[in-house]
Amino acid sequence: MTQQVLFVCVHNAGRSQMAAALLEHRAMGRVVVRSAGSAPGHEVNPMAVAALAEWGIDMTGRSPKILSTDDVQASDVVITMGCGDACPVFPGKRYLDWELTDPAGKDLSAVREIRNEIDRRVRVLLAEILD
Repeated sequence: MTQQVLFVCVHNAGRSQMAAALLEHRAMGRVVVRSAGSAPGHEVNPMAVAALAEWGIDMTGRSPKILSTDDVQASDVVITMGCGDACPVFPGKRYLDWELTDPAGKDLSAVREIRNEIDRRVRVLLAEILD
């Protein structure tokens, strides 16, 4: 069975978007990936887009999405990134909370560091769920 992973943060504009794009890239179709926000922003953070573009990952077509109960129910793993109690909890799901700096308002150098940490965690997650 294909694992399904949901990344959730407040605005779905930076951390969760980068995590979703990185997992999609690393998983090469072996994982279903979603991202959403409890209070979605208007656009994906341009610095997040730029940081992933440096690695050849295109996020220009992405836009923030509202978190839905259906997204959580469909997922095997739900990874929150500072969304607090906004994420509904269902039995049988694996929940992880990744404490990561919000890239909002940060320069490209700072966003690269966040990207690198997200990529490290995505690689660990991928190894766990594909094991």
